[in-house]
Amino acid sequence: MIRYLQHNQIDKTGWDRCVAASMNRRIYAFSWYLDQVCNEWDALVEDDYISVFPLTYRNKWGINYLYEPFFTQQLGIFSTRPVTEELVSGFLSQIPLQFRFVEIHLNSMNPVKPDGFNTFPRLNHEVNLSTGYDQLYAAYSQNTRRNLKKAGEHGVLLSMDTSIDELISLFRENFGKREGKLKPDHYRILEGLLNELKNRLQGVVYSVVNNSGKLMTAAFVLTDGGRHYFLFAASDPAARENGAMFLLIDQIIKQHAGSETILDFEGGNDPNLARFYKGFGACEVVYPALRINRLPFFLWMGIRLVRKIRP
Repeated sequence: MIRYLQHNQIDKTGWDRCVAASMNRRIYAFSWYLDQVCNEWDALVEDDYISVFPLTYRNKWGINYLYEPFFTQQLGIFSTRPVTEELVSGFLSQIPLQFRFVEIHLNSMNPVKPDGFNTFPRLNHEVNLSTGYDQLYAAYSQNTRRNLKKAGEHGVLLSMDTSIDELISLFRENFGKREGKLKPDHYRILEGLLNELKNRLQGVVYSVVNNSGKLMTAAFVLTDGGRHYFLFAASDPAARENGAMFLLIDQIIKQHAGSETILDFEGGNDPNLARFYKGFGACEVVYPALRINRLPFFLWMGIRLVRKIRP
């Protein structure tokens, strides 16, 4: 039986035990991770935590809605038994009516009946690191190899001495400033999350500096359940010219080659990013995004208009 539980009713020990043992384990679904990235979340739980489904929600303009929190790529249903279309349909049909609008991501092992719910595909890119480095390198594109050579010619150097604060500052002063998508609250959440992962010994900062010691690029990589997540990265504009990010990712692959693990790039819907990831031999993995709209027509049209004109 699938039950709806409010946050204070969730047995987090049972929850985390289920996620850890699930066939589709993702670090985003652990209770402590959700507590870091989401102020409010309830849940759907099958029987005695055989399967679980976090309901990450907000309230705006008096409307309760489900959303995908920043720094979580794939949530959805996690189960200690095989996840079938019937199980997914059973969970999705139990999303409480109080959530008037739903726009979330399921995970790549959540099959959805084609005619059952409004879903659309999203892309992730992953590299299977089970083979040796020479085989992995052989799958690199010519462009990737050319940029690795460029990194050697420019004399950029790998480093493990960059702090979380330096990584976040590098992002804020470059891509973050141009894009403007992350707000102060998001940076606060990010800082707390990265420090929590570091304290749990589940994440490290890789970086590349030039021959003067200036930080060129950095990335936070977290590890859980045989998967290395390329969670957050930043670059100086000069890194485009010296191949710094190529060197950084090559180092991650080299370090974990032959380890029976996966490098999860956490993205790839943007064609340019997809091309970049595929340059390291990454393969596409599809996961479903879900939308359920229970809003009155006039209200939905107003929300679409706000989204369109918002800077």
